[in-house]
Amino acid sequence: MTEKEKMLHQKLYDANYDPELERERIRCKSLCQTYNNLPIEKVDERHAFIKSILGETGKNVHIEPDFWCDYGYRIKVGENFYANHGLVILDAGGVTFGHDVFIAPSCGFHTSGHPIDFERRNQGLEYAYPIVVGDNVWIGAGVQVMPGVTIGSNVVIGGGSVVVKDIPSNSVAVGNPCRVIRRITEEEGKRSWDR
Repeated sequence: MTEKEKMLHQKLYDANYDPELERERIRCKSLCQTYNNLPIEKVDERHAFIKSILGETGKNVHIEPDFWCDYGYRIKVGENFYANHGLVILDAGGVTFGHDVFIAPSCGFHTSGHPIDFERRNQGLEYAYPIVVGDNVWIGAGVQVMPGVTIGSNVVIGGGSVVVKDIPSNSVAVGNPCRVIRRITEEEGKRSWDR
């Protein structure tokens, strides 16, 4: 298997020294750099350009700069996707977002990890496990999502959380490590948020 094939099949692979993967990352980061430098007022141009970076998108996708990812083509976003400033997606393992996902500033989705033993880690070896985020999810500011995590639908992840395990649908979760603190009920839609 090539190093890329190993990456795509969730096997330990050479991320640092493989020429093919390095070329793909440089190409993607060059596109991200161009995207981040587009004039803010050229919204239509920005919307069109982000679709050239990501693998699959719905029609309505809005990502505020700065945005960085490793490959781009391993990212799928559904309809009505919004991400605020400072989004980082290390997408070697693939990251899938459902519909109506809102991401606050300074969040990261990290599919890549490294062996605990320094001998293999120092060789540049890593693994990449997919991240999946369901529909109707709000990710608070500064959240970091780790390799292999699935976040269900209709979920709120509180700001500053580090998500290391799956989060079930219809829940509010927060903390480091992130854990469910309560279920979302039908009463939520009746509550007034006016002050």
